[in-house]
Amino acid sequence: MKLKVLFLLFISSSLCTEEDFDPFSNDFVDYINQKQSRWIANRSFDKKQIQLLENLFSGDNEPKITVEFTPTIHNEDEELPESFDAREAWPDCADIIGFIRDQSTCGSCWAFSTAEAISDRICIHSNATRKVLVSAQDILTCSSAGGCHGGTSVLAWEYWKNGYVTGGLYNDTNEGCKSYFLPPCNDHMNNCTNYVDTPECVSQCDDSKVDYNQSKTYGHLSFRNGSINGTVKQIQLEILKNGPVQTTFTVYEDFAYYKSGIYQYTAGKERSRHAVKIIGWGVEKEVEYWLIANSFNANWGEDGFFRMIRGKNDCGIEDVANGGLPDFDLF
Repeated sequence: MKLKVLFLLFISSSLCTEEDFDPFSNDFVDYINQKQSRWIANRSFDKKQIQLLENLFSGDNEPKITVEFTPTIHNEDEELPESFDAREAWPDCADIIGFIRDQSTCGSCWAFSTAEAISDRICIHSNATRKVLVSAQDILTCSSAGGCHGGTSVLAWEYWKNGYVTGGLYNDTNEGCKSYFLPPCNDHMNNCTNYVDTPECVSQCDDSKVDYNQSKTYGHLSFRNGSINGTVKQIQLEILKNGPVQTTFTVYEDFAYYKSGIYQYTAGKERSRHAVKIIGWGVEKEVEYWLIANSFNANWGEDGFFRMIRGKNDCGIEDVANGGLPDFDLF
């Protein structure tokens, strides 16, 4: 009789689908973990934070934007390593490449991921003689590519030709010209509840003694490729040769609960898009993945990073990636 009851309970539970769950409930998290074993979901947000969570994602139409430039096209006859980590490939730049920022309560992921990749590439292509943090604040407020309600990453890359100043985290004037205007959320969003608007562009440094124009870095968009107009291998070759790239992907409700493992869309409705930085790739238990830096603070995910299944264009992560090269003759 006991076995029969247990069997009936199993049948009853197996009939549940994701539509039966509130996407911000413990049941939804349990459903994600029961449905697959590649990644672990953990409850991080409450129902009241749904609007704030949506605003943190860029919501841009990145893959469909076209710009005029001369793109880098790599020779795909070149063999790729099974795994690659930009921090290990350029150890003198590992502290820059591995530095995780926090966008706080502003939908500035597009500005953060661009600033991070530009910072990496300045270090890499200067052989670590120029180690600076490019200001996400400057990109957010002065590039005309968006704001706290989202932006278009490729336009931020294109604007680099006009110059971006240096700058780091909130109130950190030691890291350059223009620091970020919001304090970090730490465990992300549990300490941040109010969404904010975009500040005005200010053409001066936090410290009046620091020259704004002398703090600028310059570069140009040089790479924009992916499964839409090329191949996934183009993205890998670009990372291998020139450093981390910036990309966007469609965010579904389950991503809010990522804790560890190799993320693949499992359940929930589409919310928006999110911009991130890819620093490498690897394989775990025969599952190929991307190694990605997020901008939700180092306490989120796998020390601020997450892994996402590779070669499936899951959530459009491989649609298109952006990269650029510094113009050192200008700064």
